[in-house]
Amino acid sequence: MKAAVLEQIGDGELDVREDVATTAPGPDEVRVRIKAAGVCHSDVSAMSGALPALAPGVMGHEGAGEVLEVGSRVTELRPGDRVVLSFVPPCGRCAYCLGGQPHLCEVHTVAAFVTPRFEIGGRPAFGFGGCGAFAEEVVVPSAGAIKVDQDVPFEIAALIGCGVLTGVGAVLNTAKVEPGSTVAVIGCGGVGISVLQGARLAGAAQIVAVDPVVEKHAAAKRFGATHATTPEGLEDVKHEVTGGRGFDYAIEVVGQAGTIRAAYDATRRGGSVVVVGTGGPEETVEFNAQELFINEKKILPSFYGSVDPRRDTARMVDLWRAGRLDLDGMISRRIGLDEINDGLAALQEQGSALIRQIVTFD
Repeated sequence: MKAAVLEQIGDGELDVREDVATTAPGPDEVRVRIKAAGVCHSDVSAMSGALPALAPGVMGHEGAGEVLEVGSRVTELRPGDRVVLSFVPPCGRCAYCLGGQPHLCEVHTVAAFVTPRFEIGGRPAFGFGGCGAFAEEVVVPSAGAIKVDQDVPFEIAALIGCGVLTGVGAVLNTAKVEPGSTVAVIGCGGVGISVLQGARLAGAAQIVAVDPVVEKHAAAKRFGATHATTPEGLEDVKHEVTGGRGFDYAIEVVGQAGTIRAAYDATRRGGSVVVVGTGGPEETVEFNAQELFINEKKILPSFYGSVDPRRDTARMVDLWRAGRLDLDGMISRRIGLDEINDGLAALQEQGSALIRQIVTFD
């Protein structure tokens, strides 16, 4: 079958090969034919080494498809089911799952990341995030294949799998944004747009989108922002919207030390700074002990939107059906798997106004 392969960490492009095969599904695993996959900045970060990844491996972690085969112990899925991939497949048994934090599951997730999922020319290979969605087929834990109704388009289902759960979840689960509050969102890519939609869902009164790409500002307002500005204008907008006091919530979706610090500075005393961006280990943020003590700002990292993948996938589908989430409008471009390197390059172009590109499979 065909798949987009990262031969080694640091490679700038993927090798689209046709000599790739999946491993056989284990008793608790399923084989899925991929129908749509989102192109996410996390894929680029993993290719460069800024995020953990193993090579050789198949990239892609935001996908949806159709179940082809189930393992001997799988009872909740059957061939023909339509599923969303989750790169955090909760086991339901570890301390994190039982403690109400299934997004931090330490059993299936770790195993899925480090277990070879493919063979490339006879060599064992991995799937990024335990998935490998830039392939015609994948094998994943059954807990990482979340069933949705047959009428949910594969493109919509794929978006939910990572970007939408991460962004909307950061607002509703991590920050718990309250109605009538003020929110600043730093970074307006696919996840940032989902954050804006989450803030609108939560009933925030004023939502400020912050992005250096001016071409993104109109889209940000379409998805829920009441104001949009470049980083240089954030201080002026903060004074306009909050009288200089600062925002109740500042949500950072870039993953850089400077933008995390900017989010902290934009937040009012006692407010919440939510870090969603996936930064590398070199991104060190400095705070002094006095400002932490005096300001009592809550710093809340948000991994995968603090979601329960099964519960929240269903919620996102319901919100989309109700017209409360605009997922169709987030798709900026559709490409084939052979065009994946063009898609990755477009994602990194300075000034790019893309929200989400979708790889479609016949």
